Amino acid sequence: MNKLWTRIVGTTAALAVSSLLIAQQIEKTPAPEGAQLYIVSPQDGEVVTSPFTVIFGLQGMGVAPAGIQVGNTGHHHLLVDGEVLPDLDAPLGTNVTHFGAGQTQTTLTLEPGEHTLQLILGDHLHIPHNPPVVSEQITITVRQ
Repeated sequence: MNKLWTRIVGTTAALAVSSLLIAQQIEKTPAPEGAQLYIVSPQDGEVVTSPFTVIFGLQGMGVAPAGIQVGNTGHHHLLVDGEVLPDLDAPLGTNVTHFGAGQTQTTLTLEPGEHTLQLILGDHLHIPHNPPVVSEQITITVRQ
């Protein structure tokens, strides 16, 4: 059993390192000047009841599913209660919710209290564009 665990851990580490090396060798996808990412709803400061719908907005670019390379497109990633942005020079990882099918909205269920929401656009490989297309962070309050 220990040998199996060692293989699993070793394989996982090798894949992680390979992914990082590939990401470092890939040139970031350019974003058109003036591209804007924003949250349509809810609005900053709004009080909502859980579950609630988050609608994503994008101007100056289009939406394409992950894995589909089309110029001036990307797909959404949502950061909930993120104190800092993830590394914008690497594929977006587990601290964001991926919308790789090209979704432009989602329904969230959050505990009562104050929460922050922020969007990051990723290219076909989940890597933020150059320059990164990131929304303003909004703060909402979820009531019971």
